[in-house]
Amino acid sequence: MKSTIIIAEAGVNHNGSIENAFRLIDAAVEAGVDYVKFQTFKAAKLVSIEAKKADYQIENTNNDTESQFEMLQKLELSENDHETLIQYCKEKNIKFFSTAFDLTSLQYLATIGLDMVKIPSGEITNLPYLRLAAKLFPKVILSTGMATLQDISSALNVFLNAGIAKANITILHCNTEYPTPMLDVNLKAMLTIGEQFGTAIGYSDHTLGIEVPIAAVALGAAMIEKHYTLDRNLPGPDHIASLEPNELKAMVSAIRNIESAMLGSGLKEPSNSEIKNISIARKSIHISVAKAKGEIIIEQDLEMLRPGDGISPMEMDNIIGRAVNRPLTAGHKLALSDLEV
Repeated sequence: MKSTIIIAEAGVNHNGSIENAFRLIDAAVEAGVDYVKFQTFKAAKLVSIEAKKADYQIENTNNDTESQFEMLQKLELSENDHETLIQYCKEKNIKFFSTAFDLTSLQYLATIGLDMVKIPSGEITNLPYLRLAAKLFPKVILSTGMATLQDISSALNVFLNAGIAKANITILHCNTEYPTPMLDVNLKAMLTIGEQFGTAIGYSDHTLGIEVPIAAVALGAAMIEKHYTLDRNLPGPDHIASLEPNELKAMVSAIRNIESAMLGSGLKEPSNSEIKNISIARKSIHISVAKAKGEIIIEQDLEMLRPGDGISPMEMDNIIGRAVNRPLTAGHKLALSDLEV
């Protein structure tokens, strides 16, 4: 069983501060994730000046007068910022990753050496974007928030038609609401995606807490993506639906534990660790009353007591009706050698 790839989504939770981005990388390293992921975009290429913010963005930023363009412009990372963060990730021995939200940003990420592209949910119906991504990157992560199976199929075909093998594509089940209500998670849809398209599957999570990503791993997710922040109380669109550093660390630990728990032959048999407890937890047949030599055993003479290193209670019917070959005291643990042949 391969280890689940865990992507810590720093996203725009740096709030435009390179120092915050450094601290986010440090938190990802401490948690033990595989990738730390940011977002690469130019606000002018991503959104029109008139575009309104989503309800969750208004609520999470506590600002209903700012446009989406104004909000995003403050969260851009420059090319110099990217280079600085990539170098810092190298120093910290963690993989840098980023999601591009426009064509220019796709091209930029390809030029700096990324060999894998993450298609954000909002771009799954953006044909020019999909075609350029398929041209530039040999590996694909496709996020599916707000999508139908037909949307997924159409996007997937762009990559397959470009010659990208299914083995290099991972499709992430996702819900694009921040935070996602538990009743809207629909985690079984992740399994449907795998059955329908035959790719690796995963889950990009926007719920509060760590339970759902852990459950996704138990169901077979090969990849988990989760937003995290330095502090959920910071202003910004994604902080409230993000994990704080101690929670991110707990999620990673739980996922690794689940991976261990999912190993094994699948056979139901005593494990190495529990064999020593068999005789302690189970019971053996004991004599509840004193018996004279030659006396016949009846059911009322028997009681089942620990330890379980004698005759199993499952053999009771084979013991009843037999005679003892020597005097036995009450409470004696019965042995086959106590019985007449």
